[in-house]
Amino acid sequence: MNSSAVPLERPIAAKQPIRILIVDDHPLIREGIAALLAGKKDLELVAQASSGADGVEQFRKCKPDITLMDLQMPGLHGIDAIIAIREQAPDAAIIVLTTYSGDVRVRRALKAGAQAYLLKNLLHKDLLDTIRSVHSGHKTVSPDVATALADHSMDEPLTDREMEVLKLIVKGYANKEIAAQLSLTEEGVKSRVKNMLAKLRANDRAHAAMIAVKRGILVP
Repeated sequence: MNSSAVPLERPIAAKQPIRILIVDDHPLIREGIAALLAGKKDLELVAQASSGADGVEQFRKCKPDITLMDLQMPGLHGIDAIIAIREQAPDAAIIVLTTYSGDVRVRRALKAGAQAYLLKNLLHKDLLDTIRSVHSGHKTVSPDVATALADHSMDEPLTDREMEVLKLIVKGYANKEIAAQLSLTEEGVKSRVKNMLAKLRANDRAHAAMIAVKRGILVP
């Protein structure tokens, strides 16, 4: 008597949650993100770090799917931490979380290897979707960040010499003192200040310093 075999159904493998590392020096931010992730079946917080250096070490230990990275931290800066992580794992998926929307800072972070740039005031609204989107292979930036990038996309960058002059202006040096510091003539300094103000669309030296910090040309 012939009997036909009944094929056994293979169990469907459970989908693994997205494993997440938080790197931020503010405990309240870490706690807030942890609270957002809590109870989400597809998301799992695997580690936290309070500095860039610790973040690099935690990444090495945990190999998370997504790293949430603050930029302004004591010691190792967030962008340097991104570079260090990407040296370990070129495909590492990193989302920058920051209060800074300056276009130059954004470009540095994206160039370093970040896949997304999210402002902290949008965490409750956009963080979970951003994590899932980046894990799916997409890149994203906050709307305000995209606007800042677009507004300055055609700007002419400052030369190295103009950057040197700008740094000394921020420190409060007068033209004569800048000339002495950089081995330039006062007329040479005035010429570079004029060019710098035009490129930054600044009204005066103080305005130029404010714009430079806001855009991330200079890191405070």
